[in-house]
Amino acid sequence: MSLDSTASAASDDDRATAIRLYNETWKLLDQQNRTQREDDRMMHMAHASRFHWDTVGTDQQRAIGEWQISRVYAALGRASSAVLHAERAVEYAQSPGLDDWVVASAYEGLARAHAVAGDLPSARRARDRCRLLLDAIDDDEDRQVVAADLDSLAL
Repeated sequence: MSLDSTASAASDDDRATAIRLYNETWKLLDQQNRTQREDDRMMHMAHASRFHWDTVGTDQQRAIGEWQISRVYAALGRASSAVLHAERAVEYAQSPGLDDWVVASAYEGLARAHAVAGDLPSARRARDRCRLLLDAIDDDEDRQVVAADLDSLAL
């Protein structure tokens, strides 16, 4: 096997691992009544997925990974970590060429993180920014997904 095909196989493995970990994290996020061990597993899988995207992804996958990590921390009530990763998601989402829904979802995550932190003025500013960005999302399904996440916030 040549060096190029080895690198390609490793990239395929990293991509598949990132996707699997991302999806497994969502299964735990959606699960009611998680155990402490499941909470820990969810947190570690989100970070591991993001790690693999750093190797084989673009800023779009990095933004989505940071958003998911923030979502995990918000679900766990770990406000400072939720805010930190939501801010990182917003930073990555500013990169050129990303899908329109990624920027809106990053602001939804920031609103959620600030809400968990009890900073309602910042949460409302991020929510309002997300609402403005919703109108620019071309795909109806993408817009509905981000809007549903935003609507789940009690602000």
